[in-house]
Amino acid sequence: VQLQASGGGLVQAGGSLRLSCAASGRTFSSYHMGWFRQAPGKEREFVASISRSGGSTAYADSVKGRFTISRDNAKNTVYLQMNSLKPEDTAVYYCAADSVLYGSRLPNPYDYWGQGTLVTVSS
Repeated sequence: VQLQASGGGLVQAGGSLRLSCAASGRTFSSYHMGWFRQAPGKEREFVASISRSGGSTAYADSVKGRFTISRDNAKNTVYLQMNSLKPEDTAVYYCAADSVLYGSRLPNPYDYWGQGTLVTVSS
């Protein structure tokens, strides 16, 4: 599956953005999906994950209550709604797909990755 992330940009602290990740192919619903982010000089970190059906979600503590992951299997798309953004949320955000394991907070198990979209939050 090929993943294309979009929706990043520059926003002031307290603002909102919605990221999208569009998947190619007809097997999108067979993949658990995740969002990760990587700030300059830091390791890639887990943000959120969603199960194949969308019935289960998980979040990093740093974004819980502010970010919401969702998916539309009919549109082959996963979303990340980001509210109350903070300067420390500044990073390149990546979507990822895993055909087997749901909810991994490590990058390694994920089979496919999007190219990343930059989110910059100004103070």
